[in-house]
Amino acid sequence: MAKAMHAAGAQVVLVGRREEMVRGAAEELGEGAHWEAADVTEFAALPVLVDRVIAKTGKVSILLNNAGINFKKLAVDTPVEDFSIMLDTHVLAAHALTQAVLPGMIAAGHGSILFTASMTSLIGMPGVVAYSAAKSAYVGMVRALSCEVAGQGVRVNAIAPGWIESPMLRRALDGDPARSNRILQRTPMGRFGEAEDIGLAAVYLCSPAARFVTGVLLPVDGGASQGF
Repeated sequence: MAKAMHAAGAQVVLVGRREEMVRGAAEELGEGAHWEAADVTEFAALPVLVDRVIAKTGKVSILLNNAGINFKKLAVDTPVEDFSIMLDTHVLAAHALTQAVLPGMIAAGHGSILFTASMTSLIGMPGVVAYSAAKSAYVGMVRALSCEVAGQGVRVNAIAPGWIESPMLRRALDGDPARSNRILQRTPMGRFGEAEDIGLAAVYLCSPAARFVTGVLLPVDGGASQGF
């Protein structure tokens, strides 16, 4: 998403826990790309993080709530502590960041906040109960928040990515062609998505092209959440 936003002309600030990773990604993008090393679960530090971002870019017009973790465990095997970490990383971090950027957006009279949800926000999958809960929480946050701030010119939406080609997907499907085939059979478009598909959807929802769009969860999944 950062690559697509940057290509569309936005200044971007990449935030992540691993400094070498976010620095390298920003350097690869080039001019207009910045980075900050931070842990978004350190909630009290996030207003200071936003201040540092504003010092670099002048303002925050777009927030992409994209931080996340995942693990595969059945509900009966998921400790409360693991569930809590999942909610901290996805839900509470997104809330804290949103809370930190909203005053500036409201003062400016415009802004766009985008959450990265998931197919698990729409359909059930075994073994990911904590992840599903966190991503489904985004749907409620988007609905409520979009109603709160629409009158101040701030739009709030979410993307629900499907099965996207990535190293993580390759690792998940490694040595399991039957699972890969099952996924493709459930995807009406008959292929995996590409990272660019998510980036283009993000650019659309955060651009003037979507100026009358708010409170929306947009599946980007080749029809998988609608298939049978």
